[in-house]
Amino acid sequence: MKNKLCMLLLASGIGLFSCAEQDLPKEYTDSVNVFIGTGGHGHTFPGATLPHGMVQLSPDTRLLGWDACSGYYYDDTSIMGFTHTHLSGTGIGDYGDILFMPVVGEKPLIAGTAENPDEGYRSRFSHEQESARPGYYQVLLQDDSINVELTATLRAGLHRYTYPKASDARLIVDMEPTIHGHQHPVTQIRVVNDSTIAGMKYTVGWAKHHYVYFYAVFSSPFDYKLYSGTEYQSDSTSVTVNTAKAVMSFRNLPADGRVLAKVGISSVDEEGARLNVEAEIPNWDFEGVMKQANTVWNEALGKIDIETSDNDSRTVFYTSLYHAFIQPSLASDVDGRYRTMGHEIKQDASYTNYTVFSLWDTFRAAHPLYTIVTPEQNQAFIRSLLRKYDEGGILPKWELASNETGTMIGYHAVSVIADAMMKKQCDFDVKKALEACIRSSVYDTTGVTPMMERQILNGKLMPVSIKYKNELGYIPCDKVGGSVSQGLEFAYNDWLIAQMMKEHNRKDLYDKYMELSRNYRNYFDPETKLMRGRLSDGSWITPFDPVSVQRPSNYVEGNAWQWAWFVPQDVEGLMELVGGQKYFEAHLDTLFTTSSELTGDPNAAADVTGMIGQYAHGNEPSHHIPYLYNYAGAPRKTQALVDHILRTLYHNDPNGLSGNEDVGQMSAWYALSAMGFYSFCPGRPIYEIGRPIFDKVTIHLSNGKDFVIQAKNNSVENKYIRSMKLNGEDLAEPRFSHFDLMKGGELIFEMEN
Repeated sequence: MKNKLCMLLLASGIGLFSCAEQDLPKEYTDSVNVFIGTGGHGHTFPGATLPHGMVQLSPDTRLLGWDACSGYYYDDTSIMGFTHTHLSGTGIGDYGDILFMPVVGEKPLIAGTAENPDEGYRSRFSHEQESARPGYYQVLLQDDSINVELTATLRAGLHRYTYPKASDARLIVDMEPTIHGHQHPVTQIRVVNDSTIAGMKYTVGWAKHHYVYFYAVFSSPFDYKLYSGTEYQSDSTSVTVNTAKAVMSFRNLPADGRVLAKVGISSVDEEGARLNVEAEIPNWDFEGVMKQANTVWNEALGKIDIETSDNDSRTVFYTSLYHAFIQPSLASDVDGRYRTMGHEIKQDASYTNYTVFSLWDTFRAAHPLYTIVTPEQNQAFIRSLLRKYDEGGILPKWELASNETGTMIGYHAVSVIADAMMKKQCDFDVKKALEACIRSSVYDTTGVTPMMERQILNGKLMPVSIKYKNELGYIPCDKVGGSVSQGLEFAYNDWLIAQMMKEHNRKDLYDKYMELSRNYRNYFDPETKLMRGRLSDGSWITPFDPVSVQRPSNYVEGNAWQWAWFVPQDVEGLMELVGGQKYFEAHLDTLFTTSSELTGDPNAAADVTGMIGQYAHGNEPSHHIPYLYNYAGAPRKTQALVDHILRTLYHNDPNGLSGNEDVGQMSAWYALSAMGFYSFCPGRPIYEIGRPIFDKVTIHLSNGKDFVIQAKNNSVENKYIRSMKLNGEDLAEPRFSHFDLMKGGELIFEMEN
């Protein structure tokens, strides 16, 4: 079993598993609470998956509403079924494909409602009879006394149902449910034989063209009925029906009541799904697959060892790593086939395709975390982004299931590429990367795959705001919504391009993009010392309410206070505009001490959470701000703020996140900051020092070296740093180089009250 697992994981390209003989690893998975973020507005799911796996096999308790984005909400009391694809922590819902629901006896073929589960096949459950850990989920469906257990490999899910003995054991397969109720013009189920079904689902949702194929094999033979408005029943061993539902009745239920189902999925075709499940789950060994999943997660989480007496902080830390490793997701079948951005099927065994690139979120901390603990994996992500550039004609912004959604702003694939390049992690086509980054910065809607919706291309991926920022130096707020936020992020993106051009001796382009990177100055209002919208004639927009989150707005998911600080590429320049270091520090103080009241549209404030004054930790634009005090000559204020955020805005609880998890970003902030540093400006290989909360951290680097961080005299009260030594040398400033980290060594803090 071990040799088969090694071959499987090495072939996958995941790179998170070592096949060397060694002592039994620590059970890092014991320190993960997969329910963190399933309450509040974290939007995480508790089901079974592997690091960056294709399958996310998890229960669905609701499909509609903002807190249904992952399909599961902790406060719910009934489950409608178990689906094979989920998004982790997004603010928009999709996926929730191929629903399996075990039942006893005849049931209505609708899910029913949370208010009245008896209207359908939905079942009540309680958290007292539910458990989960990385790679495994279990729950008792109370209405029919069925115990459900789920585990997963990279491309397949394994279900184990324990029915009451001698019961009328059935399984409903429903292709209709989709998170957020997106349209599904095509659904098919094919009965292959009396123990196998297959099918496909085509959904038009957030991902405009989303294909999922499945191939499911059962441990017990069944009789079946297929439904598509009209009921179909057949004794034939091979029936295909354009249908949305099937009911299987298992013959001769085993004495122990157990029925297993192994389910492969694919975005390519049914054959791909079949090959995936046959390669990854050849037997019926549920415990073996579950143990494999635990081993893989232990290897991933074991990249970092921490020493602390605070068990809740330990749990939050390892759960943060867990969340950071869930997505992006594998999107290549075992035979190397995958779906392109043009929705062609290609085969390339030398390439691994990935999907779910929430780049506006993850460029800030998740990808920088990968450059430390899984740099090979991060470079595989970049190779996938560049392949999508080849296929689609432009780098992705928010790619989902081989579709560009165009969600959010900026062109932050540039940040992921530049950060790796400036850290000398360049196992990708650098020439193509430079070309692709420049392409993102130039207003040009030609040469993009016709499969991309023109509204997404013209309105989101290549908005006219790019033309304005290049030609006018700013984006007129009477022409474009979110003008200030877009302009600030474009300036940062253009600075990144300048750094890459400098690295490759392109002085002409370096000068051009450095000039563009200074465009942030055109939004700075010297009267309010905030970033403010300008009209086409160059005048400031009036009236001006800096705490308004009204839509439409000059800001995206925030207000003038939260966006005043997004100049990570030139803090010194921003400080100069404010009036110098002293005034800059006082201005920051005002941000954190002013009233947290927001005006405008309450719905627009849904993302503006985790408030400290007008600082909003629940959303990404604020994440770098606490570290600005390091530049203002007040690092102790950074240390106190980071300590406060770590201890009050993250909890070992379902409502343990102050905002959407956002595909690993919220958790990656915690993981980095809890270790004592943060990637303040991705693309500049420097880490800002904050407040290490653990006594000792050991990062096991992929080059075989260890980087150790020790916080001596550490306690809850001793949150300030008295002294810092890197490999025995005093640090004069609260920052250090990525290259020093990757050499291995020791960073020692002396803490004090």
